[in-house]
Amino acid sequence: MNLEDHLGDIVRKARNMSGVSTDAAAKAAGLTLEQLGALESTGVAPAYTNLVALANVVGLNPAKLEDVAKGWVPSPKDLSVWCELRHVTTDNGMAVNSYLVWDEVSREAALFDTGWTSAPVQAIIAENQLQLRHIFITHSHEDHIAALDEVRKAFPKARLHSSARNAAVDQRNRANDFIHLGSLRITNRDTPGHAEDGITYIIGTWPEDAPHVAIVGDAIFAGSMGTGNQSWELARQKVREQILSLPAETLICPGHGPLTTVAEEKAHNPFF
Repeated sequence: MNLEDHLGDIVRKARNMSGVSTDAAAKAAGLTLEQLGALESTGVAPAYTNLVALANVVGLNPAKLEDVAKGWVPSPKDLSVWCELRHVTTDNGMAVNSYLVWDEVSREAALFDTGWTSAPVQAIIAENQLQLRHIFITHSHEDHIAALDEVRKAFPKARLHSSARNAAVDQRNRANDFIHLGSLRITNRDTPGHAEDGITYIIGTWPEDAPHVAIVGDAIFAGSMGTGNQSWELARQKVREQILSLPAETLICPGHGPLTTVAEEKAHNPFF
């Protein structure tokens, strides 16, 4: 699976984050303005591009940016390690991830974000005879909640959890909350910056001592991060403090693109 952000997306985001002009970025990279524009648009850099100088001027880690340019992607993930975790992608011109987890004994389930349509999730729930008890929203951007009304209509008893101030929720997220889903334990960490109501959910106590799972929304992607709509500085700070501080083997489940781990992002993400 390709990264959510190609090389050019990463450079453009970093340039906007750092307030660096296209002139300055092009000069550092040894490119014309037209060539820089093509790089940011396509993700393809001319062979002579000075990626080290470009990374330094826009605030990225040079070695990690070169990793991305060489085609780094996170290793494929075997979700059977986490027993009852499902990764669902829906597409409406933009692909977005949702995640469904459940306890194997009680059959109680929780959905993290809804994506564009609830049909795939409803099919999994029906096939496995699950009871959807909770709906957790990482942030209230349209692609993550587009099917929320569908889900609530199909599962009216499921409790809605969100940090959005103006949302009609059953339980507003608080710092010390923990929810039991059978033997699983769900906690949360505040990760604003991309969105004011951004939050990361941590799922622990998996059978067979599988690593924790972090459902991160758009806070971080494999090799990149979400746009700092609220604040770039805050977004990076919260990712460092709340996500990359988790154990190295923690599975990171982003709102877009492939799954990754804390260890892989520490080693390869140019923003950190």
